[in-house]
Order: sequence, then C-alpha cells, then structure tokens
Amino acid sequence: MKRTAVRLKERFLLLVLAGSTAIGCAAQPPAEFGEVEPTETTGETQLVTAGESEVVYVAAPAAAGSSSAVEEAKRGDWSRWRGPAGDGLSAETGLLKTWPDDGPPLLWQSKGFGGGYASVAVSNGRLFTMGKKEGQNCIIAASLKDGSVLWTTPIGGGGDPNCTPTVDGDMVYALGLDGDLACCQASTGKPIWRVNFGKDLGGKMMSGWGYSESPLIDGPNVICTPGGDKALLAALNKKTGKPVWTTPITGSLGDRGGDGAGYASIVISNAAGVKQYVTLVGRGVVGVNAKTGALLWHYGGVANGTANCSTPLVSGDYVFASSGYGTGSALLKIVRKGNRLEAEEQYFLDPDKMQNHHGGMILKDGFVYSGHGHNNGFPLCIKLETGEEVWRPGRGAGSDSAAVAYADGQLYFRYQDGTMALIEATPEKYILNGKFKIKTRNGESWPHPVIAGGKLYLRDQDEMLCYDLRQQ
Repeated sequence: MKRTAVRLKERFLLLVLAGSTAIGCAAQPPAEFGEVEPTETTGETQLVTAGESEVVYVAAPAAAGSSSAVEEAKRGDWSRWRGPAGDGLSAETGLLKTWPDDGPPLLWQSKGFGGGYASVAVSNGRLFTMGKKEGQNCIIAASLKDGSVLWTTPIGGGGDPNCTPTVDGDMVYALGLDGDLACCQASTGKPIWRVNFGKDLGGKMMSGWGYSESPLIDGPNVICTPGGDKALLAALNKKTGKPVWTTPITGSLGDRGGDGAGYASIVISNAAGVKQYVTLVGRGVVGVNAKTGALLWHYGGVANGTANCSTPLVSGDYVFASSGYGTGSALLKIVRKGNRLEAEEQYFLDPDKMQNHHGGMILKDGFVYSGHGHNNGFPLCIKLETGEEVWRPGRGAGSDSAAVAYADGQLYFRYQDGTMALIEATPEKYILNGKFKIKTRNGESWPHPVIAGGKLYLRDQDEMLCYDLRQQ
C-alpha cells in the first residue's frame, strides 16, 4: 500500500481533530456494511494494465433495451452519460486524425435547447438533452439530421439542469435539478412516471447546486442516488418508478465531505467478484450491492465538502476516483474479507499531482487521461497501476476546466473557454493534433463532448452544434 508522507500526516491530523469533539456531542458510530454471500461471485477480474490493447468493460449494462454496450457502440449510438459503458470511450473508427485550423466541418447549428450544462444522448436517429425553458427543467429531443427540436417535456423546477438523459429502447429517463426523476416516451415525449427524490425518497444533496447525476438503467431497474439517510442509492422499477430497494445509512461515513448525494453518476463494477454500483457521494466513494442495495464499502479520502463531481473509473477489482477543490485522487482495490468487502487504498495523489473537478477522466490501455488542476484543465497522463505521471505539458490548448472523451485513438478536450482540442491518446508524449474555438459561445463550455455516428456533438446553452469527424 503506497501513501505519501503528506497523506499520512493529514490522516494523523484528521484523527486528532476527530477525537477532539465538543463535550456533550456524541460522535456517531461508524457506518454498518452489508455482507455478501460466500458463493456470490461473477468471476475473477483483473486490473487493466499498461500495454494491454483493449480496455475491459466491467459488467457494462444494456444501454438500449436488451442490447449490449458493444452493440450500441457499433450502431453509432451514445445513449447515456459518458457513452455505452459510462466510461467516455467511443468505439467509432475512421475519424479525422488531425483538424484544419478552423476545425472539422460544421454540419449544422440549431437553437431551442434552453439553459443548462447537460450533455447529449444519441439513440435511434434522435438526440436528447435537458434545458431550462420557461422556468422548467425539460427533457428535449431533436433530429440528428438538422438539430431541429422534435419535442420538449417539462419535468420540474430548478435552475439550469446538468443531467444527461438516458435512453432505453423507447423510453428516456432524466433528472431535474430539484430532484424530479422522470420517464418519458422517447418517440413522443409523453410522460410515463415521475418521482421526486426529496418528497418521495427523503433525499438530499451535499451542497446547493442541485441534482446532477445521469440515471443508470440496469436490466429492469433505474439506479439513482437520492442521497438520503434511508436511500443513499435506490433502484426503481423502470416501468413504474416504484422502489425495488434503497440503501440506508446506519452510522457515520466519516467527517470528510458532506452528507447527501454528490454530482457524479453511477457505474457498474464486478470488483472482488461481486456485482456492485459505485459512485462518488458527499462523503466519498461507495460500493452498493446490486442485488440488495446494501452498502458494501466506503472510502472518504477523495471527498471534499463543496462538490464531489467526477464519475469514478472501474477496472477489474480496482476503482479510481478523483475530486477537485484541492482534494486529490486515489486508486482503491476492493477485496473480500470473509463475507464483507473492503476498499484498500493503493496510493493517493495529492492535489498538485492530480485532481479532477467535473471534466471527467478517460482510462485507456492502463493509462488515465484527464484535465488536471480543479478548474485549470491541464492535460495529464498517469499510469493507473502506480499513479506515476507520464506526461503533463503545462497549460493546454484552451483555458479553465476541460471535459474529456475518447474516440479512435484521440482525446477530445473541451475547454471552458470554448476551445476544442484533439490530443493523441498515447503515453509516449503530449501530441496536439488540432484545435478550434466555438464561434458563438454562450457561456461556460462545460457540457461533455459526444462522438457518435461519425459526428461530434457540442451543447452550448441554447444551441447545439454538430461537426463531421469522418475521414473523406
């Protein structure tokens, strides 16, 4: 187990402070964790290490109906947050390896999407996003041909939404800023059901920017993070919205961070041979039993008290998590101890080494690529297995935070200032293969880029832009 001296000192201070509680204020006992069946296993899993040719998708859920993530990728769909397997990787090939000075060809530019920072889902000839229109958080569907809006369905109040809708067959699911989780018909926008995390599930957010996760569809259920003491996570029947199970929190998850849901989205892991849902909540990273909803393990080292945003990466028995606000990053190994699971810290990277705010991370061939430095977006490559820095060129092609996706050997960095950069996904060295700037920028360029069907989709507040990435 590798830890820096700084990290050990921080932990010592935290223990001292935690033990110095005010007289008359009883500390909560540690959280209780659920057991796993002795025979419960999904098979041996391994860490994807440097030099392997492919990233292993760990228990990727069916993203559209009964289709697998691989089948969805072959169709050119991107039906949810961070793509078919929730990891930011596109299976697209035959894409441009370099860009001209003004970027790839702009196919169309469309308006009518309202305010917001939601990214895009692409499925069955339509794109889906969320926007604030006339004071309401809305699910919006548009044509892939020209970006014209096909339908708009309000689902609740709140500020500019952040959730990227999830498409499952002819149903689309999305979460409003005020905690309204809704299911609509994807072809028409007809409302099917809606629940509110606060009113119906006792949910809460760790801080005041509102619910931002994108729901996960896994088999018959919608998996989500209400963030409450009785429902940290929840599985709802995807046809009715009725609860299947919830994750109660008994005891304390520690002093780091804050109670409630974070801003990350759930991913699936088979770590230690147990299917589980992994996400970054207010108090840190958690793993929840996919069958029962029982809390299996928790790690608070990457929690901050402001906003835990970045969706964790999973690889075999390992989980890599990071957050901003001067926090840092950690690689965890999930191990079985009798009938329980534990998260063992393999290493911790202090914030000067790596911290990721909300731009996301890409794991490819054993290396993690990201925009490092809270709101700086400095291009960074580290070796997952050791945390060793491979390259970091300093400032990148743009400024401020950077949202990152991968396709056909390239990293797509979208900077907050409206700059798009094409960076080669190689540990050899930093190679910039092109950049351009969105001409009609309407605000912070935070929505993550999407590569689907040979196209690059960029949400920019009320506007949507589509670029042709195909080699001629």
